Amino acid sequence: MHKISVITVCFNAAEYIEETIQSVVEQKGVEFEYIIVDGLSTDGTVDIIKRYQDSIDQWVSEADKGIADAMNKGIKLATGDYLIFLHADDYFINTNVLSSALALMGTGVNIYAFDVLYQTKGKQLRKSTRPFGFLTNFKTPVMHQGAFCKRELFEKLGGFNISFKIAMDYDFFLRAYKIGSSMEIHHQILSIMRDTGISSRQDWKSLKQRFMEEKRVHIENGPSKLMQAVYKLYWAMYLPYRKAGYIKYRLLNVV
Repeated sequence: MHKISVITVCFNAAEYIEETIQSVVEQKGVEFEYIIVDGLSTDGTVDIIKRYQDSIDQWVSEADKGIADAMNKGIKLATGDYLIFLHADDYFINTNVLSSALALMGTGVNIYAFDVLYQTKGKQLRKSTRPFGFLTNFKTPVMHQGAFCKRELFEKLGGFNISFKIAMDYDFFLRAYKIGSSMEIHHQILSIMRDTGISSRQDWKSLKQRFMEEKRVHIENGPSKLMQAVYKLYWAMYLPYRKAGYIKYRLLNVV
């Protein structure tokens, strides 16, 4: 079996970090390494990490330049063949899921992608990875909570772009798609993602920040004149469309 590195990046995550850690260290029937990169938390997160440090292979708590920078630190610490990021808002669905996933990982493709449950407003929505294709040029098809990525892929792409605060995942997977990375999709639920992360915020200020980062991903990864023209048209229509949808949602949910 492939050696797996599970990486948790966190900052002031005392509310949820223990459930994340437990879901990892309690995995059965498989050997893996667990790495935690904390951004110098001040809310008790480090105290929780210390309670489990005998079950954690490596952990650090130090200042960083944001989520992408912390993820890159985790990559440098990892020794596994495949890496998966399970942050403090996420947790594995059960104690056997890692061994079940590994049993399906055979041929050595660049990315093995699994389903994720998105937990929001008292319900769980199943999210599946879409195959790489033309639509990848517009939205990320992959959720990091369900993706095992080959360590060599991170090395080849230079890790995550630390200039992004939200869209670092999309930037990474778009670059992976553009160099022809192979991906195998399995419709087995791997983890649960809470709606408490920065990318899940639904206020217009946060949504617009995410959209503007996605737009920059397009600009930086669409060098041809044709794609730049396509992106210009896309954003001319997409941003007003999303703003109208947000206004409609707010009007329908006014108490």
